[in-house]
Amino acid sequence: MKYDVIIVGAGVAGLYAAMNLPKEKKVLVINKREPFKCNTFYAQGGVALAVDKEDVALHVKDTLEAGSGLCSEEAVDVLSKNSREVIDDLISRGFKFDSDKDGNLLYTKEAAHSRERIVHAGGDATGRYLHHFLLEHNPHAQLSNARVVDLLIKNGECYGVTVLDHRESRNIYADNVILASGGLGSLYEYHTNAPTISADMQGLCVMKGIELERMEMLQFHPTVYVNSNDAQKMLLTEALRGEGATIEDESGRRFLFDYDERGELASRDIVSKAIYEHAKKTGSKVYLSFNNFEHVYFTNRFPNIYKNLKALGFNVPEQRVPISPAFHYAIGGIKTDLNGRVPSVKSLYAIGEVASTRVHGANRLASNSLVEGLVFAKKAVLDILNNPHPKASVEFEIADEVMSEKDDKEKKNLLRHIMWEYVSIVRTKKGLNEALKQINALLKEKIGKLLKFRLLTAQAIVVSALAREESIGVHFIKKDNNDEIIDDANV
Repeated sequence: MKYDVIIVGAGVAGLYAAMNLPKEKKVLVINKREPFKCNTFYAQGGVALAVDKEDVALHVKDTLEAGSGLCSEEAVDVLSKNSREVIDDLISRGFKFDSDKDGNLLYTKEAAHSRERIVHAGGDATGRYLHHFLLEHNPHAQLSNARVVDLLIKNGECYGVTVLDHRESRNIYADNVILASGGLGSLYEYHTNAPTISADMQGLCVMKGIELERMEMLQFHPTVYVNSNDAQKMLLTEALRGEGATIEDESGRRFLFDYDERGELASRDIVSKAIYEHAKKTGSKVYLSFNNFEHVYFTNRFPNIYKNLKALGFNVPEQRVPISPAFHYAIGGIKTDLNGRVPSVKSLYAIGEVASTRVHGANRLASNSLVEGLVFAKKAVLDILNNPHPKASVEFEIADEVMSEKDDKEKKNLLRHIMWEYVSIVRTKKGLNEALKQINALLKEKIGKLLKFRLLTAQAIVVSALAREESIGVHFIKKDNNDEIIDDANV
């Protein structure tokens, strides 16, 4: 079976790419489990955009400043100049962002933005609404409960994928393959990602010799409720702080101003590190307070957060909630050009969180992720449509590989602990070397291919972190006289 395009992943990037591919094209969207089990579905805050032409320069400036000098200005310019177009396209197709009684879009502000420019839907359910809309408007075939376990590459060109479907491997061929499989949250003990986000594609790229870049750049969201047994922890959107929620210690003191004059509205890397340092220094727990919200407004603006916190026993907005940073977003990934092309492999594209477009630099500006997925999905599709490249049929053998061993789950959990303890908010050279030592040891054991994907991705992160000796953005190396290993597992 051969397709014009295979899309791996059914989040915002993959589905928007599918939406923009004509109905007459033969397209297959592949996702691991139920379509809603992706990070897009859980996105709360909204979609950032340049509100108008006059705002482009300011949106670019805010993005560059948040990225601590490591953004590609060309990539940021592409993002901002195309942001209004993709939002207007969604609206023209019938998507409804929140608006006032006169139909004007409602914009909100989040940390490190210099003005209100984030559109949202369903209050705090932007991702859920957008994902449902994109699924409804996907005109192409979809294969669920299947995972890609190999890329069919020969002579520097991609011919398709191998999927594990109902425990059997089979090849599916295509003229073009788009990777839109998301980030790597399941590598960490504390994270906000959907349970299917497990770093498969990044590890597969390592196996195939496809370049990853800036893998050390991992964003930790500062406001997450982690006191639960679920692997996926509860995100408390940045829009809460943008509209008045405050961060305080046990005594009620808003300590963030000790670290940055913007307080709660500083960028995520600064807020996460401040929470880490304050908790370490004082032993105090940290809370998110909603005292500035009126009850009716809070329940209408953040209905899902209200419902979820009430179910956990919190009387919000009157009662504050304990928080901790947790892994949230992979800034680095598969190296691409500005059309989503993977430079070293023809007919292979990567978009969304799995890719490194160099838009986010050393720290992603809040709500720039969904818009990045939309903009670069459109760019990739246009490149495919404008450069048709039908291939002759090439048959690939299906490798006989063991996907999992009986002890893999235990080793997977050990990896999650290693990554959280040594490769998270605050890092040391000694800790990174210890992580690399343990990861390399696990790679030498009898393991299945799926665990090997995770370990190779983790290894790439640690190697990249060791190579960047100076702190910048989300990559913070703590140096002290003893170069001690800092245990941040209890932040």
